[in-house]
Order: sequence, then C-alpha cells, then structure tokens
Amino acid sequence: MTQLYKNLGLSDLEYEEIKKRLKREPNELETYLFSAMWSEHCGYKHSKKYISMFPKKNAICAQENSGGIGIGEHVIFFKAESHNHPSAVEPFQGAATGIGGIIRDILTLGARPIALLNSLKFGSLQEGRNKYLLDGVVKGISSYGNSTGIPTIGGETGFEDCFSLSPLVNVLAVGIVKKSDIKKSSAMPGGIVMLLGSYTGKDGIHGASFASKELKKDKKEDKLSVQIADPFTKKVVIEATLEILKSEGIIAAQDCGAAGLLSSTSEMAYKGNCGMELYLDKVHLREHDMKPWEIMLSESQERMVFIVKPNFVQEITNIANKYDIKISEIGKTIEQKEYRIFFNGNMEANIPPEVLNNCITYDLKDSEPNYINEYKRKTYKELPLQKQNIIDILKCHDIASKKYIYSQYDYTVGNRTLTKPESTSSSGLWIKEENKFIAFTMDSNPRQCFLNPYEGSVNTVYEAFRNITASGFKPSGITDCLNFASPEDIGVQYQFVKSVEGISKACIELNIPVVSGNVSFYNETPDNKIYPTPVIGMMGISENNIFKNSIKENDFVYLIGKDIDEKTYTGGSLYQKLFYNFTGGEIDTVNSELELKLSTFILQMINKNNISGCNDISKGGLFISLFELLHNAKKGFKGDIINIKEGQKALFGEITGRYIITSHRTLEEEMKKNLIPYRFLGKIQSETLEFNDFRFNIKELFDIYEKAFESELNS
Repeated sequence: MTQLYKNLGLSDLEYEEIKKRLKREPNELETYLFSAMWSEHCGYKHSKKYISMFPKKNAICAQENSGGIGIGEHVIFFKAESHNHPSAVEPFQGAATGIGGIIRDILTLGARPIALLNSLKFGSLQEGRNKYLLDGVVKGISSYGNSTGIPTIGGETGFEDCFSLSPLVNVLAVGIVKKSDIKKSSAMPGGIVMLLGSYTGKDGIHGASFASKELKKDKKEDKLSVQIADPFTKKVVIEATLEILKSEGIIAAQDCGAAGLLSSTSEMAYKGNCGMELYLDKVHLREHDMKPWEIMLSESQERMVFIVKPNFVQEITNIANKYDIKISEIGKTIEQKEYRIFFNGNMEANIPPEVLNNCITYDLKDSEPNYINEYKRKTYKELPLQKQNIIDILKCHDIASKKYIYSQYDYTVGNRTLTKPESTSSSGLWIKEENKFIAFTMDSNPRQCFLNPYEGSVNTVYEAFRNITASGFKPSGITDCLNFASPEDIGVQYQFVKSVEGISKACIELNIPVVSGNVSFYNETPDNKIYPTPVIGMMGISENNIFKNSIKENDFVYLIGKDIDEKTYTGGSLYQKLFYNFTGGEIDTVNSELELKLSTFILQMINKNNISGCNDISKGGLFISLFELLHNAKKGFKGDIINIKEGQKALFGEITGRYIITSHRTLEEEMKKNLIPYRFLGKIQSETLEFNDFRFNIKELFDIYEKAFESELNS
C-alpha cells in the first residue's frame, strides 16, 4: 500500500493521519478516495485556514458551491474558478470544461446561468506554443459558451514570461434565482441518491490530483486527466436541472466536478451530518470495464446529483425522460455517519464522511523572502518621452484591442447584455426580474503582486472597485481566483498569505463581502514559477439606467484623484517592462479615504448627468485611460496632460486612486465643493490627438490599436 499512496500524491504524514483517524489502514479503494479528497484541489489543505478570514457579511450562501448578493426578491450568484492545468495540456478541452464546471456551480443552487467572464494569462506570443494555447483556450471558451446560449460578456487578457507554457484560465459565471427557490447541498437521511446526465467514462480520472501538482514537460500522461466537454448535453442538463430543482421532492443538489461522484456525494453527506450508501453497479457507464475507483473518480462532464424524497423519485425520473437525458438511482442516505461504497453486492469502502472531507491542514510561513527587498532596490534611468513610445504601448499585447478574442464570443445572446466588450470599464447586465442593472469586471496585476503581494492584492481589489464605479455602479461583492505556484515553496507561502491579507483588508475597507472563490496552486513548470496572481471578479448594482459614454466635441476633460510628482512610485508599471525590461521598485499604494470619496463623487455626478465619459486609470497609466475613452467615442483631444519633465512616468505610470472624466460643461465648482483633487487636461476635438509637443492623427492611432494583436497572432 505504501507505493500506492505515494503514487497517488499522499505524503507519509497524511497517510499516517488517515490511519490514525480511521483507527486502521485504508484499503485500496479507500486510498484512492483519500488521494482525491485530500488533494490540494479538493481539500484546500494549504489555504483553508487563511481564506476563512475573508469577510462574508451580506453574502448569501457563501458556504455553498457559489455565493451571491441579494437584489430585491432575487439573488445574483457568481463564482470564479480556475482550469489552468487542463488548459496547459489540452487548451480547447481544458477551457471548455472549465466553463462547464463553473456553470454547474451556479446551476446547483437553482440559479439560471446568465453570463460568463474570463481572465486569461499567457506567455509571450513570440513562443509558438503560447499562440497555440491562446487560440485553443479562446476557441474552447467560445465554443462552449456559444453552444449553451450563455453570453461571454467581458474579462481580461494579459501576458508575462512567467506564464509561458503555464497559462491561467480563470472563468466566472453569473446566475439568478428567486431567494425562495435556492437549493442547497446538505443531505438528510432517508433520501434517494439520483445521478442525472452523461454516462460516466474514463475521461478526467485523477483530474483533482492532476491540478494539485506542477506540470511536467512531457504532457502525454497529463492528457489522460483532462475532461471532455459536451456543451450540447450541458444545455439539456441546464434545463432539466432547473425544472427538477423546482420540485418539492429535492432535498439537496450537487454537481459532479473535481473528483466527480466522490466529492459531490461525500460532501452532501458531510454537510448534512448523515451517511450514504452508493451502489456503483447502478451508475450508468459509458465503458463497462470500469473499476470502482475509476467510477468514483471519473470527471466525465455534464452530471448532477440529487437527493430525492422517496415518493418523488418517479416525478424526477419523468422530468429527465422528458428531456431525453439519462437518470439513475445509485444510492440512499442513511442515519449512520458512514460513507459506504458497494460494487456487485460487496462493500468496497466504509469511511466516516467527516474524515474524508476534513483533510490535514498546514500552517504557512509568512516571512518575507529575500527577493522582495532585492527588487525594491532595483533602479533604472528614466528616458525622455518619445513619440514612438505612444505607438509601442498601443501595439503592446497587454494594451492592444482584444477584438480578435471577444468577437469569437456571443456576448448578446439572452437579451440581458447592455455593453459591448471593451466599450466600458465593466460589463453590464439587465436584471429584468427586478428592473435593475448589474455589472461585472475581472482584474489582476501579477507584476505588482510579485513586487509586493500585500499591497498588490489591495490594489487589485481597488482596481476592480474603480472599474465598477467608472461604469456607474455601486460595488457590492467579489469572488476571487487565487493563482500561485507550489505552496511547498516558502516564498510562495509568503505571497499567498500576504495576498489573502491584502484582499481581506481592501474588502473590509470597502464594506463588501467575498461571496465565493477558488485557490489554484502548483502553477509552474520545471522552468517557470508564475507570479502570484489573485484575480478579482467584482459585481456592482445600479438602480438607474446603465451609464453610457456620450462624449462630444468640446467636452471638458479632467484628471481627478492623485497627481504625479517626483515621489510617486510606479513599480510594476507596464511601460517599465516594455521600454526598459524592468520589473522592480516600489509600487504605488491605495489611499482608501480618497478612493471612497472619488467613487461617491463619480456616482453622484453620473446620477445628475454631469459626466459624459469616465474611465479609471490603471494598466498603461493616464495615456491609455484617455485613449480608451477617445477610441470608444471616436474622437480626438487637445490639451496639456503631463508635466513634460516627468515624461514617461507621468504619461504611463500606474497610480492608484485616479480617473479621467469628461463633461459637457465645466465641473470645477462641483469638484471644489466636494474637495475632489483635480486637474484640467484639455478638451475633446475631432481628427487629432494633441498634447504638449506631440500631435497624432487619431484615426491612425485607432488603426494601430485595433490591428496589432491579431497581426501578431497571424505572423
């Protein structure tokens, strides 16, 4: 048995703890079960202690598959999750099944999925395989989302050498349900266990443990752990599940995700403080030579589990038959707190659910690694601003238009989408059930989080906060996807602990909850460790019509918030990486009092129709924020936007707590009255972009921005 548990990824310490809790040695099947449920992906053994500190006040069902925020008589459920490892091996299937999994997390609560977003990270497109990964991931997302009729409404795409061959594919799903119709995952004794959906096969076996280790250079073995997507079956599963969950006969529901049938059923028993018996010979199988451990660990997609009151079994079966989708009675819930697995009449495993679902947890070290101070001390000599700098940053993969990506997504299906991707700072949806509006954004900043994991994570939350504010919404809650390298590395432990502390601090300051989330460790290859990359998905709510830019010629343009001076830190800024190959220095830090004051002011001005355009300042600095507004309005600009002595730093430095706003009239009296720091930059015009000593044909800049990314992919 020693070789088996080690081959399955259990450590000596973990195996000894399992024996201690069971008061015996586990048999072969039980060892397989523990290897999955005590994996990092299912057990959160390095992170559970720390993510418990996230604020939850005002979150609904934060302990379920997804959490949400109330809006009238409804709840908007939303959750982000990663599918990084599968996407590195089989990008199309990895991304597609990532979408499938996050949809099920929303669906299992009884919520109809209404939108998808994604946050994608890749290595340099100079490397051929990175192009292949990007193309496969985008096609996987678009194929699955488009086929299920769920719009992909927004997201972000970034590039960094550390993500080469180890991409991040983080996906976010949004769903809506009446508060009275929410279904939870806690079982109770006396129920029948029913499995709905696709036939169980050998695809995706060991998927949970695969996501709990670093990637190998030889991907052949890893390909066996990647699930196979079936979006057309998913569409039927969605409709059948939503109808089934309306039945009074449903006690609990859960989807089959990581660790498949094992995690879904054992978690239901554990949450319900009861036991369960499963009869594996009753599971509908695609391959009939499957062993018990293969049936339990298979991650075949498009499967849901229900605990049903006995007198409602026929009703649930009839609904499944109406949709022509397979359903099987595979077990029952019992009073005894035992998780029993039977196969061909023999009991193959018997484990207390609380032992299976409570893995050993680890304390992480939060001592600062040497590289932090080393990178803080790094310096470079700032060069004067050149006209070519403008061209180069617009062509940069991080900045250039991602129309090539989002044009592959159907972002209008469903009649809820209010904004086109890239047209605003966040993506809006109409909640027709309440006649209100919500918005979502996904944000991350790997370079800043590498240089200062704590402040970088604070900044990431506030960047999402500014994106929601700039679109006219009141920020109301977040989901997170925490992407890191191996938690066994002491430096990574520090990065993770400080990132969690930073996110918690920011959410407490903003008085918004973390409603859901995901942790993804072991994102590395033998040659690369990724930068710490906490991704923040934030939701905002508006009682009024969504704010849309209405910029006109001769509008006034203002910078509000912090201004730049010789003491301003710009560490982690894109222009430093692009023009100087430099990652280092101190990063700018948040002034929470100023951030809240600016947000309140902007929302007030939007409600009074005093603002024609608004964009927060983040990646690419002041220039890119202004350019995005001009691009969306198809206008030019003339003004004096920087102190020329500060040059690139003033134009491209990524400083927190700043927005560019435009108005049909002067707003200076309003800003003075509200004690808002501001600077008049200039006015909107047509045809040209002119500032300081620089002059551009704006249409030529638009053309560069729109074509650069696709040109690189096709080169």
